[in-house]
Amino acid sequence: MPTRREAAHALAQRLRDLRLAHWPDVRITQEKLAFALGQRKPASVQLISSWERQTDPTTPPEDRIEAIATFFSTRRSLVGPWPRLLTEADLTADECEVREMLRRELLDLRRAALSDGSAGPGTVVGHGAWHLPGEAPIIIVCSELPPDGQPPSAAFDPDWSHLSRFGDLDSFVELYGHIRAVNPDADVRYRGAMNWRADEATGHLVVIGGIDLNTVTQDTMFHTRMPVRQYSDDLDPSRGYFGVIGEEEQRFAPTFRSAGSEHVLIEDVGCFMRAPNPLNRDFTVTMCNGMYGAGVLGAVRTLTKKEFRVRNTEYLNQTFPKADTFGLLFRVLIMDGVMATPDWTAPGTVLYSWAGGTA
Repeated sequence: MPTRREAAHALAQRLRDLRLAHWPDVRITQEKLAFALGQRKPASVQLISSWERQTDPTTPPEDRIEAIATFFSTRRSLVGPWPRLLTEADLTADECEVREMLRRELLDLRRAALSDGSAGPGTVVGHGAWHLPGEAPIIIVCSELPPDGQPPSAAFDPDWSHLSRFGDLDSFVELYGHIRAVNPDADVRYRGAMNWRADEATGHLVVIGGIDLNTVTQDTMFHTRMPVRQYSDDLDPSRGYFGVIGEEEQRFAPTFRSAGSEHVLIEDVGCFMRAPNPLNRDFTVTMCNGMYGAGVLGAVRTLTKKEFRVRNTEYLNQTFPKADTFGLLFRVLIMDGVMATPDWTAPGTVLYSWAGGTA
């Protein structure tokens, strides 16, 4: 069985051969192919080149493989002064057959490129919803405690740690480790919400935490046109909720039980969202959010915890098969103070879901 590196090189060579030799009488430049693919999703010469190079090639995501197979399934893609990308519905029966053959071939090569034959069946490398392809850095922006809630700085405490500034620290540690494991060759960086810079977040962007401690969360919800808003109440935290925007707003709020004079959280609301990164649409932004820390951790562990990540990933694939923008609100149960990882396939867990955004 070929190694992961050998399979990646084989895919890169096949993509180059398709472009240069699929139609021997036609010269298709990387610029022309990028123009055609860009009619469905922004593409560039640099992106095409990254897929075809023999030294450390980038493995295209499945939606790009689908588009490439569609393009090379018919010479009608070349009609006009510049190439175009037809929709699958526009293809004839014979063209659909060619597309399916190319699609299966390329997807098989892609799977081999993402799965080293020497790895065990439980490997996460190159798999799952947290596999974020491309050579750009992955930036995790975590919620950050306000200055009056942080420990003394290094000037006063030689044991001071930069991570002591972070809120949702359990969620950050869990997700940072998983992303590093799934994307072993990626440059994975992290920043606090008060210390990030937009110019370094033009690759894959990951946002952790709610609106109280992460201002990037609020901006992400706005710029991705999410049909959901998060509301917080400083005077009475139990009154916070997620609201679905519409003529009659739907509200999804945490649940508490009384314990003497205290209110104990027994059910939080989590939020998971993925969309093109507003700072660079060639890559993604992913948000793990919740009304409380339990909801944030639930949003993280749905796709990292071994017992649930496969079924929850399959749920996303089946529910949002072709969407580049999607999200869901869901219940996060707390049992005796312990957060239970949500199972999106369980009845009643998902409260609301959407594909695409709102204007």
